[in-house]
Amino acid sequence: MERVSAFDEPLKKLLGGPTAKVMADHLDLHTVGDLLHHYPRRYEERGRLTALTDLPLDEHVTVVAQVADARVMTFNGGRGRRLEVTLTDGSGRLQLVFFGHGVHKPHKELLPGRRAMFAGKVSVFNRKLQLAHPTYQLLDVRDEDEATEAADAFAGQLLPIYPACKQLDSWRIAKAVDTVLPGAGEAVDPLPASLREGRGFVSLPEALLKIHRPHTKADVAAARERLKWDEAFVLQVALARRRHSDTELPATARRPVPGGLLDAFDAGLPFTLTDGQRTVTDEIFRDLATEHPMHRLLQGEVGSGKTLVALRAMLRVVDAGGQTALLAPTEVLAQQHHRSITEMMGELAENWGLWREAPLDEGRRPGDGRAPGGSHRGTKVVLLTGSMGTAARRQALLDLVTGEAGIVIGTHALIEDKVKFHDLGLVVVDEQHRFGVEQRDALRSKGKQQPHLLVMTATPIPRTVAMTVFGDLETSVLDQLPAGRSPIASHVVPAKDKPHFLDRAWERVREEAEGGHQAYVVCPRIGDDTDEAAEKKGKKRDAPAGDAADDAEKRPPLAVLDVAAQLARGPLAGLRVEVLHGRMPPDEKDDVMRRFAAGRVDVLVATTVIEVGVNVPNATAMVIMDADRFGVSQLHQLRGRVGRGSAPGLCLLVSEAHEASPARARLSAVAATLDGFELSRIDLEQRREGDVLGQAQSGVRSSLRVLSVIDDEEVIAAAREEAVRIVADDPALERLPELRTALDALLDKDREEYLDKG
Repeated sequence: MERVSAFDEPLKKLLGGPTAKVMADHLDLHTVGDLLHHYPRRYEERGRLTALTDLPLDEHVTVVAQVADARVMTFNGGRGRRLEVTLTDGSGRLQLVFFGHGVHKPHKELLPGRRAMFAGKVSVFNRKLQLAHPTYQLLDVRDEDEATEAADAFAGQLLPIYPACKQLDSWRIAKAVDTVLPGAGEAVDPLPASLREGRGFVSLPEALLKIHRPHTKADVAAARERLKWDEAFVLQVALARRRHSDTELPATARRPVPGGLLDAFDAGLPFTLTDGQRTVTDEIFRDLATEHPMHRLLQGEVGSGKTLVALRAMLRVVDAGGQTALLAPTEVLAQQHHRSITEMMGELAENWGLWREAPLDEGRRPGDGRAPGGSHRGTKVVLLTGSMGTAARRQALLDLVTGEAGIVIGTHALIEDKVKFHDLGLVVVDEQHRFGVEQRDALRSKGKQQPHLLVMTATPIPRTVAMTVFGDLETSVLDQLPAGRSPIASHVVPAKDKPHFLDRAWERVREEAEGGHQAYVVCPRIGDDTDEAAEKKGKKRDAPAGDAADDAEKRPPLAVLDVAAQLARGPLAGLRVEVLHGRMPPDEKDDVMRRFAAGRVDVLVATTVIEVGVNVPNATAMVIMDADRFGVSQLHQLRGRVGRGSAPGLCLLVSEAHEASPARARLSAVAATLDGFELSRIDLEQRREGDVLGQAQSGVRSSLRVLSVIDDEEVIAAAREEAVRIVADDPALERLPELRTALDALLDKDREEYLDKG
């Protein structure tokens, strides 16, 4: 029978059933290895030796003293017991106190005349200094020098503080770690010897010993440096192998077709592409021309022209005989993309039966006189959403399976089994963080071969996060705004402190409308019956980011329906005020958006359904109510809906948060810069790292214990370089069995899903 490594031993065998069950149920720790990778989150110092006459209040101290007396007191009618011990060091006196079950051991050991070292935090009780439940070590040595040396070592010791739970506190976890620590010697080291030696790292067993039982702060630093590298390196190797395996998959190359739709589209553009748009498009075109699937992340600043870049890529694929699908997270965004793309394409977009349930022209049949995906004069652009009528939906599905439609734009409806393509060549996923792994894969599986994949996000992502969360995708960054885009002035409106500022905000909205422009007013909540029912059940819709509005009055967030009604009969009376939110019937939503885009609505009061993708260049003002209830990146996205034309944009962040609150600091940061990448870093610094990685990446989160994707850029970048080099040399890791073992541990079922994103 094969011997089980000490690292893989179940905790139940070493710690007993009850303790092991608590660790499994509440801390997700099952084996010796799991517990040894449950690192201390910080360390307390016992403190240098302190005379009893010099004890500082509320600080950790270590004293060497003799027990003067000890007595057990009872309270609560004899049901409670307390041990009080008085110490002396010849200069002063100090009281110790122990309660409950903690009384027994010290009562036996701390006898009058015994000398010991004591460590704890100094507090005051009944106007006397005391240490409550101190740790101690008896000094039975007779030699004074030996006693002093032992006391110094005890005082300088670092006490690990572990992530704990209500059922199991830190000191009990520390005791359990002591039990399993010998198993660290059998830890399988994932770092190749050449890498470990070249960078001067300690071995993995030594790193585990030092992080759990350090003698000095230098021990902690050395251990953390090594363990950060383990986490970064193993993850980057997994991602590098994923990228390498992608190059082995077959895909249809989509090469340029002179005189095709793309050339006709470019010739009709009324503006010149920015250098950034050309550079990014060239990167995408190079990928599309290869015979393995493109996996590229396109991140772009708000208003940088991502949709234009994506459309040019789609037209390249349609020219080459393929079809393209753009997956949007909401119906409003899908409809907006459909409008934008058909408008940009002009006569090149054949757009039949999409907004009304109309049959094909009489005598015309799908595919007549054209190659699949395109024709001599254009290609059909199809919208497919879950709320479409039966006839329109049937027609759209027919257009997809016959190849009549070169471009399809849709929501999750595209993923359904009944949706078939003639030859799906490119999948574009917009705002990818809103989709799960299975949803992306379900659409990609509809190609005859693996289609090319372009993932877009308007949320700027710091390089470290991109290398970790999207490490299996090549990254293109579009950070240059097109010429003619106007600056956006942003201001915080302190509605509670200075209500006249809010009055002025509505005056500015009216001025914009009377000048021929339009405005958005964004609220966190809808305010309909469903909203109210959810509130009564204690559910928090559109939960505040961070500390919210300081919850000064615990009022619910402002609602679209309430605010729209107040504005229409108050400060904006006489203007055409309409509402838009996610629970409106689809045809109503579409009707409102079309009328707003056509300039027939002055003020659109909406939820965050307008956060991304909505493009109305004539909209110049945005007022965000309860702005402190939104995250930094979300505010940046919302602000990006204005300033999209030639007229200057205005964004007013309305808040009742106190001036000195973190919420107001967030808003001031947003108002101070239009740089999305700078704001994303501010956003990440104020959020938990788990939020950064998101639910879909929960497996990766559980594998990152000391590595920070926010702070450890140098480690992640260096680990990525090493991983790429090693995988290029040995893709199967045949010469690195220890690294393969570490990968197997990382790539359990949940974590495999994360890496399957690409």
